[in-house]
Amino acid sequence: MTERLAAEDLQALGRLDTCTVANAIETFGVRLRNEGFANRTIRCFTSRLPPVVGYAETLTVRSASPPPERHDYFDRGDWWSDLETVPPPRILVIQDADPTAGLGAFVGGVHAHILRALGCVAAITNGAVRDIPQVQEAGLHLFAGNLSPSHSYVHVVEHGQPVTLAGMRVAPGDLLHLDQHGVVHVPPEVAARIPEAAARLRRREKEVIDFCRSPRFSAKGLQALIGRQG
Repeated sequence: MTERLAAEDLQALGRLDTCTVANAIETFGVRLRNEGFANRTIRCFTSRLPPVVGYAETLTVRSASPPPERHDYFDRGDWWSDLETVPPPRILVIQDADPTAGLGAFVGGVHAHILRALGCVAAITNGAVRDIPQVQEAGLHLFAGNLSPSHSYVHVVEHGQPVTLAGMRVAPGDLLHLDQHGVVHVPPEVAARIPEAAARLRRREKEVIDFCRSPRFSAKGLQALIGRQG
């Protein structure tokens, strides 16, 4: 499990947007630039909510067929206790393991309020979700592959094990950052240094934007500015 960040470092991360976090991570060279973020197979359904950062808890679910025993997804409440072993704030990461994911929705209005009560700030799945107005009212950020009006036979297969969805491998305790732009997996070895790197990048970006707005703007001057910035 990822070592927990100091409260002030976690708060500083939470004040950043996810694009800035992704840019800052690139400056450390700890992974390839085409890794560590969710791809286009999932999207944000709660874009009006602010950025959040939190520690992952993982579930694997299926919904296309009935479970071998028990028929209600509330019958498997054992993962709720497991969730409480993850430091808050928490993000539930749900892999739909059906051959064709997204038939039945696991997270809807009721589960959104359950997750908020359990200290979750977001839920992410390659499967389906529903009850978007109720989820937004609960204040739970939600990323998913699609919407579905039904939960079908959705049931928990496994919890507390690494999952893979939207091009990301996520293990319990991993640190994630997300907003309307997407989901970024935060490398623990640089997590506390990201806000400082982000501040440097923003200063450079502001210099370029200010020059573009200036009456002194020219393509040659822009090239020179970028060259000075390195």
